[in-house]
Amino acid sequence: MNLKSRRIPNLILAAAVMLTLLISWNLFKNFSSVATLQRTSLTVSAAISLSQALQELKRVYQTSNPNVTITYNFGASGALAQQIQQGAPVDVFFSAATRQMNDLQQSNLLINDTRRNLLTNRLVLITPKNGLALSDFKELTDAKIKKIAIGEPKSVPVGQYAQEMLTKLGLWQQLQPKLVLANNVRQVLTFVESGSADAGIVYTTDAKTSDKVTVRLTAAENLHSPIVYPLAVIRNRRNPAAAKAFVDFLAGDRAKIVFQKYGFGIAS
Repeated sequence: MNLKSRRIPNLILAAAVMLTLLISWNLFKNFSSVATLQRTSLTVSAAISLSQALQELKRVYQTSNPNVTITYNFGASGALAQQIQQGAPVDVFFSAATRQMNDLQQSNLLINDTRRNLLTNRLVLITPKNGLALSDFKELTDAKIKKIAIGEPKSVPVGQYAQEMLTKLGLWQQLQPKLVLANNVRQVLTFVESGSADAGIVYTTDAKTSDKVTVRLTAAENLHSPIVYPLAVIRNRRNPAAAKAFVDFLAGDRAKIVFQKYGFGIAS
């Protein structure tokens, strides 16, 4: 076989090798593009008092992270923690009190190094906008006050704080017949807005959302446990890296500006 005859098979082989490499490279690029574009879904269970701030922050976060879909589950912290303990598919928990987060930590349901105390709040007494102008919590015993709305203390942190405060003031037992227990802090607000309750105890952040109520008093901080909002990533979920990234965003300076706009304090 002459030199020219031997060169033709070699050229065919080289072309085949090049074609194989090109196909492999294109397949790799396509796979990489699909992986990059693959959407990540996160479910965040959060205290309902955080709803407005978190909705705004969701829009901010997804502007720079368009492939991350965030779904919120808002409610009372106690009920949300119970759902997680029962196996609800939750990636991040943002509580309005430390007790519920402690319960999950004791059950080994948290990625511990992700837990942090992020926000603070204040407890206030509200009345309907044109309601009685109360100047002391002891005036809640007045016969003119028929119904007082608070959160259910066993599952709603704002109710827990209200019970602690009223107990320290020596009013808890005396006010029992007047209490209307709500499933979450926003329901307390609704009871007062509608006039179904003559007064209610909510967070200052919730009172700020309504033009139908008036803040009459702010509780001294030594009358109840510190109002602290912890958050953490839940263990054994599919996207822990994405969940950690979102938690880091919520703890960052951009998010703090939004939280403060809605009346939250920043935990030290």
